[in-house]
Amino acid sequence: MKRKILWLSVATVFISVIVFGIASTIMYYNSSVDSGEEYLKVYMNSFDSSKYSFDKTGAEDFSSVLGGARVTFIDGDGFVIADSGENISGSDHSKREEFVLAKRTGEGFAVRSSSTLGKRMMYYCRADKSGNFVRISAFTDTYWMIFIKTLPTVAPFFFVMLALCVIFASLSKDFVLKPVKKLAEEAVRTDSVVTKEEELKPIADILNERSRNIKKQMAEIKEEKELVEKERLSKDEFISNVTHEMNTPLTSIHGYAELLSAGGMTEEQKSAAYRTIISQSERLTNLITCIINYSEIESDTAENYEVNFSGIARDMIDSLKPEFDKRNITVEENISDNVIVSSRNEYVTEITGNLIRNAIKYNKDGGKITVTLDKTGFTVEDTGIGIKEEDLPKVFSRFFTADKSHGGKNGGFGLGLAVVKKICLKHGWRIGVKSEYGKGSKFTVNF
Repeated sequence: MKRKILWLSVATVFISVIVFGIASTIMYYNSSVDSGEEYLKVYMNSFDSSKYSFDKTGAEDFSSVLGGARVTFIDGDGFVIADSGENISGSDHSKREEFVLAKRTGEGFAVRSSSTLGKRMMYYCRADKSGNFVRISAFTDTYWMIFIKTLPTVAPFFFVMLALCVIFASLSKDFVLKPVKKLAEEAVRTDSVVTKEEELKPIADILNERSRNIKKQMAEIKEEKELVEKERLSKDEFISNVTHEMNTPLTSIHGYAELLSAGGMTEEQKSAAYRTIISQSERLTNLITCIINYSEIESDTAENYEVNFSGIARDMIDSLKPEFDKRNITVEENISDNVIVSSRNEYVTEITGNLIRNAIKYNKDGGKITVTLDKTGFTVEDTGIGIKEEDLPKVFSRFFTADKSHGGKNGGFGLGLAVVKKICLKHGWRIGVKSEYGKGSKFTVNF
């Protein structure tokens, strides 16, 4: 850690020195350019076209007055008339930045590399009353040259800071690391750590969060263990319920079969016995079908697809119209168009069918059912017998029926709501129920 602190400090100082050097270079460069422009303007103010002819001799004479500054005469079209330093007469300077500005505004200034001399130059150009242009140029340092010049000044500062970094790293070892060591020791001893150091509070929060996560995971493991035990008990209860539900029709079938075998029954009694055997056989078949459907939901791995929930809900209401009419039940539809969900037709049919049939089955004659569907969920509300408060937690359990007198009717073995809940869990949807005993119930599926 001490070494890391040292290297971090050295890196910080190095970067700071570089940044300082670059910033100083830019400031010095900009300052020198501004000063150079002012000097060139002062030089230009001393030019008098009546004293200097627009030829090489005139350019050299004016240059000597300026202490050797380069002087260039350019005609109105941008071609060089004469130059005090180089023989560039006739060269096209019409596109040079300083000339373009001078032709447009009367004067122009530019900083660039000279194509003739290959050095960084400052150029100041001004229009003369004769129609020609006078340009004065002078050398200027590049950014890199200025940066090199600053190194002798920056280097001592860097070495002084480097020495301070070594001293700081040595002194900070105990000062910085002691609270960290204390925090680590406390984390080993306790589930929750506290520190007065503001910088270490995020670490303390992480350690505390990790401790809470471990506790949560342990609780989840315990909960899963309890869930496994509950599933085992549920399995035993399921087998017991199935046995009971199957025993009722089998007893009826067996009893009537023995009576028919013994003889002595009137034709009317025989007819009634045959009807009972057929109805109980159908009940037994329906029970087995319900159990198979319930079991297949969890093992079904087929992919979902887009399903029009609105269409299926409306079709289900239409198909159950005879049952509504039979009990004089009013249906209010609040179904939004084109509610699309990712599911399967058979699943959506199971949900709508089970919830609406339940609303019919446990409703009162002349009652009302309200079916609502939008993009947030599906709701079926009735004005039926309702559910007792103590029965609400068991509503979605297998083989549970709120009113035992309805058991077995229309396939009602107490598996309908269990199937709906299982389908919802498979889709990541939530299903809930609100009910007031004697006034009705409201089942809601939230997508």
